[in-house]
Amino acid sequence: MSVRKLKPITPGQRFRVVNSFDAITTDKPERSLLAPKKNSGGRNSQGKMTMRYIGGGHKQRYRIIDFKRTKVGIPASVKSIEYDPNRTAFIALIAYADGAKSYVIAQSGMKVGQSVMSGPDAAPEVGNAMPLSKIPLGTVISCIELRPGQGAVIARSAGTFAQLVARDGRYATIKMPSGEIRLILLECMATVGAVSNHDHQLIVSGKAGRSRWLGRRPRTRPVAMNPVDHPMGGGEGRSSGGHPRSRNGIPAKGYRTRSKVKSSNKYIVERRKK
Repeated sequence: MSVRKLKPITPGQRFRVVNSFDAITTDKPERSLLAPKKNSGGRNSQGKMTMRYIGGGHKQRYRIIDFKRTKVGIPASVKSIEYDPNRTAFIALIAYADGAKSYVIAQSGMKVGQSVMSGPDAAPEVGNAMPLSKIPLGTVISCIELRPGQGAVIARSAGTFAQLVARDGRYATIKMPSGEIRLILLECMATVGAVSNHDHQLIVSGKAGRSRWLGRRPRTRPVAMNPVDHPMGGGEGRSSGGHPRSRNGIPAKGYRTRSKVKSSNKYIVERRKK
């Protein structure tokens, strides 16, 4: 995977950096794994706007991703690596030996024709999903469950990965993408390897229109608002806006909002750095 910087033949292409999509092998998704995706435009069931700055955008269809990898012990081959408009990572279409097909998050280095498997008997190779009890210590992992059978919830976006640091009793010690060190039950599944499309962070859209295609409307700066609309609004001339905070007064830039009495705090060995 690599990126390309375009020649500035138009103003919108002057600073644009695009993904070259080297890893993508097809532009036709598997029809049986598509689902409709309804756009809300930021409105609720009464038609009232409850989320601002949402609306428009290109029509998309949802790709049904298998985050649970429940077909244990059945080998599958990778048929294609595809683009998914609903996420930053690429996805892989896999076909099982029993004829079933499913989409999974593609790991970096996954190739067409590669064999993948899930379950405790799988080898610790890229793309294989295994319980944390069976993965060798020090392995780079992604698509991690937080509770057994829940499905992958951690390290699913482009280029992210965690590391299996240790095992003690019923728990594995995982170093998360944020740097936090956390305990997770050994029965939870994880996939070996880092998530694909690690160059996603280098992409530059180049123009405002590309945000509109993604369904993002223009956002008003808080310092440009009136005091009635935002705590950072108002003032004479171009005032800085005071302490950075959200619309409902919660401070930004380092203020910790996690509850001190949250039940899962006991599983966090070390918090992420500020």
